[in-house]
Amino acid sequence: MSNKQALRELQQRLAQRMQAAREQSQAASWLAVEAAGAPLLLSLRQASEIFTPVPLKPVPYGQPWMLGVANLRGGLHTVVDLASFLGLRESESAARLDGGQTRLVSLNPELNVNCALLVDRLLGLRGDDQLQPESAASGGLRPRFAGERMRDADGRVWQVLDLEALARHPQFLRIVI
Repeated sequence: MSNKQALRELQQRLAQRMQAAREQSQAASWLAVEAAGAPLLLSLRQASEIFTPVPLKPVPYGQPWMLGVANLRGGLHTVVDLASFLGLRESESAARLDGGQTRLVSLNPELNVNCALLVDRLLGLRGDDQLQPESAASGGLRPRFAGERMRDADGRVWQVLDLEALARHPQFLRIVI
């Protein structure tokens, strides 16, 4: 009898949790990552899956920031060292794929680019309610994929990357030297 009661209680708790999850609005909008020490925000609508690094096949005559091609869930994806592409680190010192915290973040298939970005570290999820837009700083020209800057409650400034604009950027699409 106690097994039936325990099963009923478990089912009730699961049903309550599922209902609460349905009623709760999506709290997270951003995937927070780090590339060469730079805090970046990637939209959860534009990013897809997170993978641990896998062996890569090098591509001859590729840009230094283009690390190679990987098989991710049966699909071939170009792997780009995000920090090197953004000019945050030298290509020769590109992050090694065997690092403990490096991850591959694939772009959403709706962007029609089979690509994964190598990031140095995942820093978790962030919600819009945790971030405030940073006042526009006067600076040089910025590429279209560099969105607004956001500040969190700790005062850390995050750079938003528009992955759709990045996937269409001419320099990003020019993978051959």
